[in-house]
Amino acid sequence: MPATATRPTPATALRPILGVALADVRDRVRQPAYAVILLAAVALGWLAVPAAGSHWVILQIGDHRGAYNSAYVGLATALAGSLWLALGGFYVVRGVPARDEASGVGRLLAATPLRTTAYFAGKFLSNVLVLASMLVVLAATALTMQLVRGEDRAVDLGALLLPFAVIALPLMVATAAAALLTDTLPGLRGGLGNVVWFFVWMVLAVGGQGPGAPLGGIGVYGAVRSMHAQVREQAPDARGEFSLGFTYTETPLHTFTWSGFTPDAGYLLSRAAVAGLALVVALLPALWFARFDPARGRIAAASHRTPVATVAPATWAAPIPARPLTAARTGGWPFFRLYAAELRILLQGTRWWWWAMAALLTLTAFAATGNGATRIILPAAWIWPVLLWSRLGTQAPEGGVDALLGAIPRPARRALAEWAAGVTLTAVTGLGPGAVLIREGDTDGLASWTAAVLFVPALALALGTVSRSHRLFQATYLPLWYAAANGMTFLDYMGATRAPGQPATVPPTLLALLAGLLLAGVLTRGAGGRFGWSRRWR
Repeated sequence: MPATATRPTPATALRPILGVALADVRDRVRQPAYAVILLAAVALGWLAVPAAGSHWVILQIGDHRGAYNSAYVGLATALAGSLWLALGGFYVVRGVPARDEASGVGRLLAATPLRTTAYFAGKFLSNVLVLASMLVVLAATALTMQLVRGEDRAVDLGALLLPFAVIALPLMVATAAAALLTDTLPGLRGGLGNVVWFFVWMVLAVGGQGPGAPLGGIGVYGAVRSMHAQVREQAPDARGEFSLGFTYTETPLHTFTWSGFTPDAGYLLSRAAVAGLALVVALLPALWFARFDPARGRIAAASHRTPVATVAPATWAAPIPARPLTAARTGGWPFFRLYAAELRILLQGTRWWWWAMAALLTLTAFAATGNGATRIILPAAWIWPVLLWSRLGTQAPEGGVDALLGAIPRPARRALAEWAAGVTLTAVTGLGPGAVLIREGDTDGLASWTAAVLFVPALALALGTVSRSHRLFQATYLPLWYAAANGMTFLDYMGATRAPGQPATVPPTLLALLAGLLLAGVLTRGAGGRFGWSRRWR
């Protein structure tokens, strides 16, 4: 009697998806990246609810803010934390197909009956669970801040958690889908995808607050409308618009009591539509994904590297005996030759159009005044090499040759040469504005420029050395650059916001000292061994 095929039950169909998701979650939550982004989100949640008499505020209606009850604290923390997680969390959950291919897991999956759609559904669920776990910690932070600030200690868990459920969670779902999509699009799998997402995130964070944003934007408008109504009831003379952002006010704000908002059916449908669209976006790559099948093509890793393990054994059959590197064999300039080699490695693969754009920015700076050169051209010049900077400290581990380089004597000298190569890149790309500062005799501006030339590669090298991947620097530098370029003077590491002839808000000596401390940490690591964090930022 022939065997009859059994129709798979929903539980049977979901089992491989859950298996893929849970295995991935367990791996990711053990990564340093998870802890770093989570701690940053908790810190931002703390900043979202400053002390009652503080001049700083993150959520306001004109000259009013909500009293620190469960509804207001929950909304402020959910908005501040989720916007950060939509940026920083994106970098945490990226790199799924590339990591599976590099580790060999992809080849194993290709030999199983797991469908491509199930693979992406599992990875999408994994991304959502990782980001949602951060929201849970953020909600606990909101509860703690309400009790600590003490303006209203009556806890209403429903009002506290509602913003996390209807505003923050759909945003995390959309972030999880965007990370998975960029991992499979040619050209966006590597660092360029990280940079593109930063600017997409800015558009979403600003444009998504308006009432006419597609699908309700980030979902804040329903709460804002309720806050406006209650402000007018309690303070009829109050004027001003809704503001979301870390803002300094000359005087402490007045308070009003906001009891929260009740989402209507249309609002909930828009939030569900965001999640549904995100699911479609996450499964879309199944149409072109090769599923790690060599016969159908290969999903290249973000760095397009060839692992050392794939080199044919014959090439290792006759090892070359080690010989000491003497001054005679290096022409008497061993450090210079090492520096030149690091510079070539740093710049390898850079296309002609990249250099053409850098040259255009330099020539434009020569035609600008001192203020225009530092206020406009310098920020443009120092965002252009961000993908090259992020290579500092990461190329050896990402290329799989760190074990070989670890056997080379004087690793601190190699780290110093790598930093010097980064300094050269920074100085060359900022050459135009620097020359204008010299031409106009602006010594204060030149001091800030010089300190930034030392600081940026030191930051890149330190973060790359700790994380062993390029993403931590990109996730750190892009917001820092945006803050400096948009007039946040206390983060202006390049002196872009200062008036000509005036000292910078961030003292160059402090910036140079910070660069020295970062570099000293890297050199100490090179002399004394690896940091405890040996796993990559994934």
